[in-house]
Amino acid sequence: MAVIIRNEVFSCFVFYAVLLVIKMYIIAIITGQVRLRKKAFANPEDALRHGGLQYHREDPYVERCRRAHNNDMENIFPFLFLGAIYSLIGPSLAFARLHFLVFFLARVLHSVAYLFALKAPTRSLAYVIAQIPCVSMALQILIAVAAYA
Repeated sequence: MAVIIRNEVFSCFVFYAVLLVIKMYIIAIITGQVRLRKKAFANPEDALRHGGLQYHREDPYVERCRRAHNNDMENIFPFLFLGAIYSLIGPSLAFARLHFLVFFLARVLHSVAYLFALKAPTRSLAYVIAQIPCVSMALQILIAVAAYA
């Protein structure tokens, strides 16, 4: 483990990766809290526990929170793979940090825009900005391993 931690780029990646996973947990907790507050449960057993089957229903804000969480999974999981592999191909620390930081900040903005229904195109721009470092890392990985294909 000490050898991996001595890889400054990988350590930088791990820092941002853990922040992103914590962010995903926070969105999941928010979703659960909104479900409780709105009394809108996805499962009948949960509704029964909290007042009755009439609460086995959908709520627009609960669904918004859920979509924000799903969107995180659709985008952060690929980043975790790309960032880990990218860290191992020898990029400069400054360039790698820029990739990781831009992705992290864009995903935070995307979640804020989703949860607070910010004016369009805030969420779309955050999504596109987060994709730029991912595409860049993917291309650099492909270039690095193309000779072995």
